[in-house]
Amino acid sequence: MAQSNHVTEGDGLGPNNSNPPTSGPHYANEFDAGFYEKTDAASLQDYPEGDLVHNLEHGYVIFWYNCALLDVQSCTELKTYIQSVIDEFNGVKLIAFPRETMVVPVAITSWGQLQQFEVFDQDQGVSFIEHNRNRAPEPNAA
Repeated sequence: MAQSNHVTEGDGLGPNNSNPPTSGPHYANEFDAGFYEKTDAASLQDYPEGDLVHNLEHGYVIFWYNCALLDVQSCTELKTYIQSVIDEFNGVKLIAFPRETMVVPVAITSWGQLQQFEVFDQDQGVSFIEHNRNRAPEPNAA
């Protein structure tokens, strides 16, 4: 498993290992589990992946979505599908977060793992969580 690497908040993170990131240099803070909208992200620091990678280090699974690639109805449906998968696991160690720099509408990450989708498959989302949640350097952290 890749080694974790904390950096001081505000310091550069360097290039990510993938888009979205699955590990690498990150801050020591983290996000609460939940579904984040673009409006939530706009009020956050410039590099939220610095904290989100810390969530991955603690065994979280993150659903990254890019509605810029979709029409309004498709975006709404995608978010509903992601939320239903998150609800199936009572939201434990699960985050959905917008990321407009991706070349696909949705990707799922855990520590060192990435699965991308042109069209989201809920069954594969469930399987990803079952196989990857808590498989990280610090899985017993909150």
